[in-house]
Amino acid sequence: MVWFITGCSTGFGRTLAEQVLAKGYTAVITARNTKSIEDLAAAYKDRALVLELDVTKPEQIAETVRLAEAQFGRIDVLVNNAGIGYFAGIEESEETEVRRMFEINFFGLSNVTLAVLPGMRARRKGHILNISSIGGLTTFPGVGYYCASKFAVEGLSVGLAKETANLGIRVTLIEPGPFRTDWAGRSASESPIHIADYSDTVGATRKALRDGSNREAGDPVKGAAAIIRAVEEPDTPLHLLLGKVAYDVAIERVDSMRQDFEAWKDVTLGADFSA
Repeated sequence: MVWFITGCSTGFGRTLAEQVLAKGYTAVITARNTKSIEDLAAAYKDRALVLELDVTKPEQIAETVRLAEAQFGRIDVLVNNAGIGYFAGIEESEETEVRRMFEINFFGLSNVTLAVLPGMRARRKGHILNISSIGGLTTFPGVGYYCASKFAVEGLSVGLAKETANLGIRVTLIEPGPFRTDWAGRSASESPIHIADYSDTVGATRKALRDGSNREAGDPVKGAAAIIRAVEEPDTPLHLLLGKVAYDVAIERVDSMRQDFEAWKDVTLGADFSA
């Protein structure tokens, strides 16, 4: 089985690459800076290929996929892991930074997927795993635009799953809660604009995320093992939550939505033409 993983320099990407190779699989390991991942492939030279990849560069995506398929003949599993965070209230956010985040988190993911899909379609086999977040199912003060990028990933992935189900291509959304991956550390940038009116909401969340960095409940090693299991199992869910926080928040979100739907059911049904 040939894996292609983006964003392997740190976090889930690196941990997943380590476990995939340790289990005997073949892996194409990518990052913007290959020096940070060369050590991953040192012990698995016949099964590991290290390639430079910036997911915001379509021409580099195409070349990386071409090299991967030339080396190993195919890509069986694509893991779209590359992504960044951004801490800011909606009104505090800088448009350039928001657009940069969407270029990486959404358009980069989309373009890598589009580059890999033709090969999977030709073989009528493949598995695409998109790293979303519990922030792809609900949102929180201070990370609204980040969550919006993950909501976009969710919509794209659900649509893709329906389009490719009869082609032998599976799609899985990985939705972690807080994990010790340095996401809330150096990996997340922050707006320099702080509006006092949002100190109790945005400010409180920002402080909690920064203070809790590297003390999160989620174990990246166990999370990576769960992702591998999702690929190995024949019946993989479209949504795979990771961690108790993710599970609890997701259930609360579903219950809250159902309450709204039921409370306004008469108004909702009354919007149709009369029979």
